Amino acid sequence: MPFPLALTSLRPVPAYVALVAAATVATSAQAVEPFKISDIRIEGLQRGDPGSVFGALPFRIGDEYNDDKGAAALRALFATGLFKDVRVDIEGQVVVVVVEERSVIASVNFIGLREFDKDTLAKALKENGISEGQPYDKAVIDRAEQEIKRQYLTRSLYGAEVVTTATPIERNRVNITFTVVEGDVAKIKDIRIEGAKAFSESTLLDLMDLTTGGWLSWYTKSDRYSRAKLNADLEKIRAYYLNKGYLEFDVKTTQVTISPDKQEISILIGIEEGQPYTVTGVKLEGQYLGREEDFKQRITITPGEPYRGDEVTATTRAFSDLYGTYGYAFARIEPRQDIDRKTGQVVIVLQGSPGQRVNVRRVNIAGNTITRDEVLRREFRQFESAWYDSAKIKLSRDRVERLGYFEEVTVDTQEVPGSPDQVDLVLNVKEKQTGSLQLAAGYSTAGLSFSGSIKKENVFGTGNYLGLEVNTSKLSRNLVVSTVDPYFTDDGVSRALDLYYRTSKPLNSQGDAYQLATPGAAVRFGVPFTEYDTVFFGVGLEQTIIGTSSGVPNSYFKFVETFGNHALSVPLTVGWAREERDNPLTPTKGRYQRLNLDFSVAGDVHYARLNAQYQQYFSITNKLTLGVNGEVGAGYGLNGKPYPVFKNFYGGGLGSVRVFESGSFGGVDLTGAYDGGSKKMNLNSELYFPVPGSGNDKSLRIFAFADAGNVWRDHDGAVTQDDRDRGQTGTLSDLRASVGLGLSWISPVGPLKLSYGTPMRSFRGDKIQRFQFQVGTAF
Repeated sequence: MPFPLALTSLRPVPAYVALVAAATVATSAQAVEPFKISDIRIEGLQRGDPGSVFGALPFRIGDEYNDDKGAAALRALFATGLFKDVRVDIEGQVVVVVVEERSVIASVNFIGLREFDKDTLAKALKENGISEGQPYDKAVIDRAEQEIKRQYLTRSLYGAEVVTTATPIERNRVNITFTVVEGDVAKIKDIRIEGAKAFSESTLLDLMDLTTGGWLSWYTKSDRYSRAKLNADLEKIRAYYLNKGYLEFDVKTTQVTISPDKQEISILIGIEEGQPYTVTGVKLEGQYLGREEDFKQRITITPGEPYRGDEVTATTRAFSDLYGTYGYAFARIEPRQDIDRKTGQVVIVLQGSPGQRVNVRRVNIAGNTITRDEVLRREFRQFESAWYDSAKIKLSRDRVERLGYFEEVTVDTQEVPGSPDQVDLVLNVKEKQTGSLQLAAGYSTAGLSFSGSIKKENVFGTGNYLGLEVNTSKLSRNLVVSTVDPYFTDDGVSRALDLYYRTSKPLNSQGDAYQLATPGAAVRFGVPFTEYDTVFFGVGLEQTIIGTSSGVPNSYFKFVETFGNHALSVPLTVGWAREERDNPLTPTKGRYQRLNLDFSVAGDVHYARLNAQYQQYFSITNKLTLGVNGEVGAGYGLNGKPYPVFKNFYGGGLGSVRVFESGSFGGVDLTGAYDGGSKKMNLNSELYFPVPGSGNDKSLRIFAFADAGNVWRDHDGAVTQDDRDRGQTGTLSDLRASVGLGLSWISPVGPLKLSYGTPMRSFRGDKIQRFQFQVGTAF
């Protein structure tokens, strides 16, 4: 007769299991005498591996069995979390382990999703232990429902309901289906601020990203409540008051209420302004390494002016950076305000504590699953076994971020246990896709266009670029194969190789039978002279082929008469660029400068072509940005040969002077074709401000513009009256000008600009095009 020893549990390893097991063993102690195990049998398994049971048992065949080992076996099997019931039976000298497996989740499905992608919710559930292959438990499913609802709360869907259906299938498995009724989005009905006296409520509301909605709310989603967004807005209001001298400003209350139907949200913010304070002095206390004068030069706080929180923050950050350049990674700067409420004055005391000087033991890299370590390490300016330098670390992070291969780049400083004078740096990156395959067709002011490209900016994780581009439009067609090795040498000299075949025709050309074709190849090297300056050197070989069918402009025909249909040139390139903008796509401050010289002294055509550009951006306010741009170009024939017409500059349109048709500046051929000129000038200014209703979003902005410029051709003789009428005298009096408004959008396919304006200065024969748009352009 078998003697049962059994325990049952609905949860793995609760505390009472061990107590019940011990009690059961005690009650069976007189019935089960120790014996030598002749066999072990497992019963009840439907899906699991017997090895998982045998591996948990504290005994084997041939071991002596007793009550303590039986109790230990039960505890061990329950601890696996695989079973909801376990029993140990004894049949003679055979130990029979009877198990009842917990159900396992076979699949997780969703019904009714609109706001979320299925993969997004599945990932959130997996992080909470709910996924295929995990044990099924009602408590776990309840937790899953709460997690799904929490995800919907982040999207202001407060009425979302979740119903879970568990369908048993063979082998003790369960299919889980979450049926979601999302409901409507809860929108902010009103936001009120109480206690504001120094500034109007509308001024403070304008600082917030959360709004009561507008005509662009479908795009910005600013009328959807989020606790994180509200906290960020409160900090903006706090910073605003601190920058106006209200040192004791405080947010007293924040009330968020939702309507009974969960469709409308009201926000009430209660504030206490306090009184404004004026700074009367700044004192330094603590240890400043005997370099007090160096630190004082970093102070941006101005005595006699109202207290400004951003100036205090900027000063403490500057102090911390200066400490860091001397190797003090954990320096502390604590600002203290000695205030006099009667006079409304404050003295700012900066308490400095450098801590211990440290060096960098090791630089570790994490998160790069594709990009090779060397691609990141070669951008690092902080070396291992060198003194910690915060300026070099920041520069290193910026250089890695500018590679464009990563969504996020951070550098963490970690103390080395047992070595207070050493730290490790961890460069954390989150990679993004750097390859693209694009096929597109569109219509712009240059006519119908088609384009296709295959690009890879980080080929095999090497940091090299490889691209194939095909573009075609009414006036031009391009086929370009290019590759760039940014570290052709260990010193950071880059090398670019281009193979291309381009065809083009001037605007207003007659007939479609002819074209200007330019096959060629070029190699360029970029030498970094500083962290911001790069000098370029290059050489190319290209051939110009001009068809002689009907419709060829007279200027092109003259070139053929001089050089023939096929002209060979060997252009050399020397250039310089300096990039200091805070963001190349949506800059708000900084400058960009470049200078480029192309010249050819070998082959059939000899020429020099100079181009220079200067851009400057000014952040007027948090929402207003002013950008100015200037560009000049000039081309000359060398060694007594004329300047080749196919190297002419063209102007008009976006990137030049808006409102005038693209390619319409310069000379007009006898056939009516606009064939450009050898000199050009562009002057542009843009004032950016947010789209009403878009909050502080900078990816979509309105701008007002004012442009001026022209392209001049060379004169064979004296300036004629026709040249004056057409604005081709070669002087600044020929400048065209325009003003207008535009829309700038960082779209999924690239920067998009639309503009509408009116000419302020034009000449006879100018082609006016008030509305213009283009993808992938600046100014």
